[in-house]
Amino acid sequence: MMYPLVRELAAPDAPRRVPVAVTCRVLNLARQPYYRWLKRPVTDADLAEAYRANALFDAHRDDPEFGHRFLVDEARAVGEVMAERTAWRICRDNGWWSVFGKRKGRGKNAKAGPPVHDDKVQRDFTAPAPNRLWLTDITEHPTGEGKLYLCAVKDVFSGRIVGYSIDARMKSRLAVNALQSAIDRRGRVAGCVVHSDRGSQFRARKFVSVLTRNGLVGSMGRVGAAGDNAAMESFFALLQKNVLDRRTWATRQELRTAIVTWIERTYHRRRRQRRLARLTPIEFETIMTPPAALAA
Repeated sequence: MMYPLVRELAAPDAPRRVPVAVTCRVLNLARQPYYRWLKRPVTDADLAEAYRANALFDAHRDDPEFGHRFLVDEARAVGEVMAERTAWRICRDNGWWSVFGKRKGRGKNAKAGPPVHDDKVQRDFTAPAPNRLWLTDITEHPTGEGKLYLCAVKDVFSGRIVGYSIDARMKSRLAVNALQSAIDRRGRVAGCVVHSDRGSQFRARKFVSVLTRNGLVGSMGRVGAAGDNAAMESFFALLQKNVLDRRTWATRQELRTAIVTWIERTYHRRRRQRRLARLTPIEFETIMTPPAALAA
């Protein structure tokens, strides 16, 4: 039940008072049942249910890819302990399903998430200098312990992977950590365009906040257009061929070590690229860029 939230937001002493009509419209609630609820006493069970719903709603809003099992873990972390069955019932009643769940309408005609940025790249994967255009995407691979997810950030100028994050969960922090690692490594990056697809991780408020805070410019490709991020897909294809599909991986740590080793030792320092005049990404940056313009 979301009525306690409506009442708290509409209270005269609320930090930012939100009218009942506005809150009900946003939460898709009818006002008359809310006013009837105000007139009768609230039981302890109803109040406990409301606080649980609030905690689940906050977790779902921050990470819309989470199913009810992950949402209940997030709710427990903030003090709202409940059984998985209870969390499933609350999520079912409110329609809080994972964006990856099987819902009616999914498939080739299903609608993708709304873009939070315009497409500022238009398939022009070139850059005159470092930190002008970054591409980012996520890939996954199974291990004996479950899937492992990699989010990488690629500088188009040299093809160098300037930031990456590896995790057992594909939540927004995977993309946030990858972007933050690129920022930490490269230093002054204001004005750089960061291009991605419309995945929920790249539309998350936390990811957009990191972009804004560092003066980066977001860009998103179109729906169903693989070519809009082809340069990033080419890197993942190499990773798939040279690491992921070479053998069966028993543990996540085993695969994590192999990915990092291949990126840092082989891809960056040993694999020569024709488009870089047969130089490696690090050699190309060293030759073509003044030292002051690059961070190590």
